[in-house]
Amino acid sequence: MPRRPSGRRRMPSAVLGGLAAAALLVTAHPAAGAVPAETEARTPVNRAFERAAEEFQVPRDLLAAVGYGETHLDGHGGRPSHAGGYGVMHLVDNPVRDTLGRAAELTGEPEAALRRDTAANILGGAAVLRSHADELGLDAAERRDPDAWYPAVARYSGAADDRTARLYADTVYDFLAEGFSALTPAGERVTVDARDVDPDRGRYAKAAPPGGSAPAGASGAGTLSTDYPPARWAAAHSSNYTPGRSAPITHVVVHVTQGSYAGSISWFQNPDSDVSAHYVIRSRDGEVTQTVRDRDTAWHARSGNAYSIGIEHEGYVDDPSWFTDAMYRSSAALTRHLCDRHGIPKDRAHIVGHHEVPGNDHTDPGPNWDWTYYMQLVRDGSATAPVQLNHASYATLRSGSTGEQVRAAQHLLNQNGFDAGEVDGRFGPATEGAVRAFQSSRGLGADGVVGARTWTALLSAGTEPVLRRGASGADVQRLQRALTAALGRTVDTDGVFGPGTETAVRDYQSSRGLAVDGVVGAGTWGALQAGR
Repeated sequence: MPRRPSGRRRMPSAVLGGLAAAALLVTAHPAAGAVPAETEARTPVNRAFERAAEEFQVPRDLLAAVGYGETHLDGHGGRPSHAGGYGVMHLVDNPVRDTLGRAAELTGEPEAALRRDTAANILGGAAVLRSHADELGLDAAERRDPDAWYPAVARYSGAADDRTARLYADTVYDFLAEGFSALTPAGERVTVDARDVDPDRGRYAKAAPPGGSAPAGASGAGTLSTDYPPARWAAAHSSNYTPGRSAPITHVVVHVTQGSYAGSISWFQNPDSDVSAHYVIRSRDGEVTQTVRDRDTAWHARSGNAYSIGIEHEGYVDDPSWFTDAMYRSSAALTRHLCDRHGIPKDRAHIVGHHEVPGNDHTDPGPNWDWTYYMQLVRDGSATAPVQLNHASYATLRSGSTGEQVRAAQHLLNQNGFDAGEVDGRFGPATEGAVRAFQSSRGLGADGVVGARTWTALLSAGTEPVLRRGASGADVQRLQRALTAALGRTVDTDGVFGPGTETAVRDYQSSRGLAVDGVVGAGTWGALQAGR
């Protein structure tokens, strides 16, 4: 494919027609113009984001959030990811996807520069995002609104499955909602301030994330893993693993993805990747997704595939910022579960790194992986698997019940000062006693059974912030869970107070004789926390 010289950039016609409005996208940053050489030298990445945002009319913070989610703003010296992605913005060149070539067409930058030069790579990422926005028909006003870019961000993921694309885009909007401050490899700080988000998901609104609860009318709803209940389930493509086993399971192999969480799940779903792992673990919170059943042979460690289970950890071997305590604890809990389930000794002879499997040329998990801490967590049992609080519905629980929803109830009881004992998923005497004490404190019938009213009170327990459309975060997610239990229908637990949540709030307020304004204040919280 011919490439234009780097000195000239071919701009999309929509960009040429709208440059006059570009400054509106970067109102929180200095206008483009002459910049002192000293400032330029100190802040090259920040300037690259600002210039790319201005040139292609992509909101600067959105662009930075995409880059942060992909690479933590580390271009890794032009070395490719597992999926053939390059640079801060992870421009991809693989058999089924070529955003690197697309970026070269749109910017006029040669592919070599896009791979290695951070400023060029950021410009290329902005160009590709803008091309998706143009395909979706975003006009100038919509391009100024980060919430309107959600479908373009989902397309940027390259995921063929809408649920995985939504997982990717939701992560980007989580970073926008929470804000972040990251150091580049050169020590430059890039900051995005927290903001209210209310993304327009378009067609992705009907796609439940893997393992997530499905919105009304959705098809292909995600499910949870049957091998490891805390995990999501997102199947790898059938051409990327072998059904069944030819040897007993005797080892766990620790990997690092060399890419992002959602990107790795998407890569395993690509029929041309010829690679998979049994589990993938997210950096920031330890979320786990299973992609190949334990009973099947994932393709992750060459000669070790037949007898091992592979766990991929989001990140890059040369960047320790990815290896969070949440990741270590979640991974150790999973490994301990696998060892107990399959009779694998909890030692370094049987829990190994990819580089330790015979016949492999990989280096992961690399020198930044803390094996001493990890094995301590595996052996002493202090690590805990993430408790899955988000469910499409909440079942009635009583003495003798087992499973992930029992763990959720135990976790919530303990969190609120009612001692349910170990969070083990078994509804025994300690759990029943804690339920009765909780019910008495809320004026509910103290029968020791967790039904809809008790679930509603448990799930909503906590502070009572005023929430309305546009709010986001953990309090919104707590509200959404409580509404799911109270209304007996699924309310999407995405942590974003959008139209669906507002409708659910109004329905709840109307059915409970409250003022119907769609705003969750003291009255609505009080009703929820009383189990009404």
